[in-house]
Amino acid sequence: MNEHFVSERQALILSQLRQSGRVLAQNLAESFGVSEDTIRRDLRDMAGRGECQRVYGGALLAESTTVPLKTRMAEDADRKGRLAAAVLPLLEPGLVVFIDAGSTNLAIARAIPADLKLTVVTNTPAIAAELTGRAGIELVLIGGKVDPLVGAAIDAMALRQLELMRPDLCVLGVCGITLSSGLSADVFEDAVFKRLACSASEQVVAAITTEKLGHKAAFHVHDLSPSLCLALERGIEQTTADVLAAHGVNIRFADTHAA
Repeated sequence: MNEHFVSERQALILSQLRQSGRVLAQNLAESFGVSEDTIRRDLRDMAGRGECQRVYGGALLAESTTVPLKTRMAEDADRKGRLAAAVLPLLEPGLVVFIDAGSTNLAIARAIPADLKLTVVTNTPAIAAELTGRAGIELVLIGGKVDPLVGAAIDAMALRQLELMRPDLCVLGVCGITLSSGLSADVFEDAVFKRLACSASEQVVAAITTEKLGHKAAFHVHDLSPSLCLALERGIEQTTADVLAAHGVNIRFADTHAA
């Protein structure tokens, strides 16, 4: 293959990484009209140069931090909508539900049926704005200084408010998951807030897009345990599913045909 075209394609991939922080091999293959094997070779080359970190299904920008929520909100709406549909059966009438920061969690908030009666607690203004005015939703907004990357209040004031709450369900947002270390986040203060939300809640569910599998972010959030439910996209390796099951993790797969 002409080396000029390879370099040009890899430069475009790097541009996408710098814009969004992550890429999927399948999407890149479709975009460039090449095979996924070709894209995987590109990503291996780029990882060798320190330009990206390879993860299951794609790559992350090397030494990346959290991509701003505003950027993530515009990405992969269909995929996040399918994950949201997988989480909705857990939102039973009358529950107190904490919805953490995250673009997939915003999709979950948007998917809550209009007639479902819940108390929703959130530290994320975008999620609060989505649920404001819903007849069935009693909305509690945790306040404080909003972190521009996380898109939520995670400071000491927010922690003090969260300490007073005992949600039935925590809809957790995370940056990565590994079989050895569990769930993790990129921002220290965010990880502290998430750990408190998990410990205060009866049950924890996290909806995770495939590219986060195998990515270990800097700060630990939650172990793999029976108290954890994961909503995942289909196509994960059987060994991964087996390890999650061995830890007692409840797995809900997104319907590939859901809207």
